[in-house]
Amino acid sequence: MTIDGDLERAAAATRAAYGRIDVVVANAGFGVVGPVERLALADYRRQFETNVFGVLRTVHATLADLKASRGRLVIIGSVAGHLATPGSSPYSMSKFAVRALAEALGHELAPAGVAVTLISPGLVASELRRVDNRGTLHAELLEPMPGWLVVPAERAARTIVRAVARRRREVVVTGHGKVAVFLQRHAPWLVAAGLRAFRLRSRAEPARR
Repeated sequence: MTIDGDLERAAAATRAAYGRIDVVVANAGFGVVGPVERLALADYRRQFETNVFGVLRTVHATLADLKASRGRLVIIGSVAGHLATPGSSPYSMSKFAVRALAEALGHELAPAGVAVTLISPGLVASELRRVDNRGTLHAELLEPMPGWLVVPAERAARTIVRAVARRRREVVVTGHGKVAVFLQRHAPWLVAAGLRAFRLRSRAEPARR
C-alpha cells in the first residue's frame, strides 16, 4: 500500500470482476514501538507512510466508486488512536491521524451518501505484534499477549460487518478496548495515573530468537 499505482490496479481489477465497488476497507498498518530517544525520524516516516498514507491511497483510488454507489468506507483505526501508552508514540500518532481522517471524511462524504465507519480494535488476533519496526514479519514468534485477552479475528469480523451494514460512525472492537476508550474519554486523569502507577508500556518490538 506504499507503491504508486498498486491500489489503482487493485480497484480496476475489482471493477472488472464485480462491475462496481460498494464497500471499501482501508486497512493498512503495522506498529513501530519504542521510546522516542531510540527512534529516528525515519521510523516515524515509515510508520506514517503505511498507516496513514496507505489509508489515503485507498481512499483516493476508490472514492469515485463509492460516490457512484453511495457506498460505505471502512477505515481501520485502533484503540491506540484514542489512548497512547509509553513507547507507542509512532503507532498512536498514526492511529490518531487515521481517526481524524475518518471523522473529517464522515462529514465530507455524507452529502454524497457515503457512510464512513471507523473501526477501533483492541487486541484482535493478527500478525501485527509479530512485525518489527521495519515492517518485517517474524512468523516464528508466538503471540506475545495472553490468549484470554486476544479476540479471534472471526468474531471481530462479524462485529465489523454488522457495523458497516448499520452505517455506524465508529465501533470499538473488544470489551477491554471499549473500557479503555470510555475511561480515556471520561476519566483521562485515572488512565494517566494507572499508566504511571503500574508503569504500563507498549509491547516490545518483536525480535528474531
